[in-house]
Parts: sequence; C-alpha cells; structure tokens
Amino acid sequence: MNLSYFYLAGTIGFTVLGQMILKWQVSENAHLLVKPFSIRALAGFILSPWVMFAFASAFAASLCWMMAISRMPISKAYPFMAINFPLVAVAAVLFFKEQMDFARVAGTVLIMIGVLVLSRSTV
Repeated sequence: MNLSYFYLAGTIGFTVLGQMILKWQVSENAHLLVKPFSIRALAGFILSPWVMFAFASAFAASLCWMMAISRMPISKAYPFMAINFPLVAVAAVLFFKEQMDFARVAGTVLIMIGVLVLSRSTV
C-alpha cells in the first residue's frame, strides 16, 4: 500500500476524532460559550484535557497531511478530505442523535461520488 494513502487516512481519522471531541465538549459546556461569559471560564474550557486532546488531534491531522502531500500531488490528495463529511455526519447521528434527512444523505453521496471520480485521475 502506498504510504500516502496511509497518511491521508490518518489526516481524516484525526480530523474526525477532533471534531467529535470538540462537539461533545461544547455540548457539555455550552454555558461557557454564550453571553455573558468570562474569559477565565473560557480559558479553563480551552485548556481542559479533552479540548486540548482535540487540538492535539487536529495537530496530528496536520502532520499526517504534510506527510501525505509530500508524497502525492495536492490536487489528488485534497479531494479525499471530503471523506470527512460522511464520517462526521454518521458519527453525529450515532453519538449526538443528530438527524439525517434525504437532502443530507443525497449530498453526502454526491460528495463521495466526486471523491471516487477524482481519485481515479491519472494526472
């Protein structure tokens, strides 16, 4: 297997992980993000272990991304980032009980078809 795809998978995995953790933490601490809010409480939230882990996940995604685009053209690698859309959508349904209507499902399917078409490019 080409290592560039391994790094793309890492980018996607760490991105989705970070987004899910941030959503979870924001949901649990929404009171810190609405008016009136205190800078001290907000700083405490940002520096909490789970939020810092989400930031570390985003940083790991960036490192994987750099490794991926060092091994393949960015024009070929970047469409794979669209895989984040269905993964985040499915995770949101599973973990946060968000709703998926026909338009979201259809749009997500179209995105995945686009990724498939672009991944077949030989350029």
